[in-house]
Amino acid sequence: MHPELDNRIRVFRAEHRMSQSELAEAIGVSRKTISTIEVGKFVPSTIIALKIAGYFKVPVEEVFSLITSEQQTA
Repeated sequence: MHPELDNRIRVFRAEHRMSQSELAEAIGVSRKTISTIEVGKFVPSTIIALKIAGYFKVPVEEVFSLITSEQQTA
């Protein structure tokens, strides 16, 4: 099984009291893009991941992390 990408975008948005639409506009993507990334249906490009992390002024590893097959079965 391939690793999957977990994210904390919803957490960061809540901390900053912002909607998906507001984040999307700030980084230049659609609200649907943010939504599909949040729920794990879309893996963002490196550029989008860096833009999201940069917007929140945190390292990309604080927003995104890999879930390995061992973690998935635990």
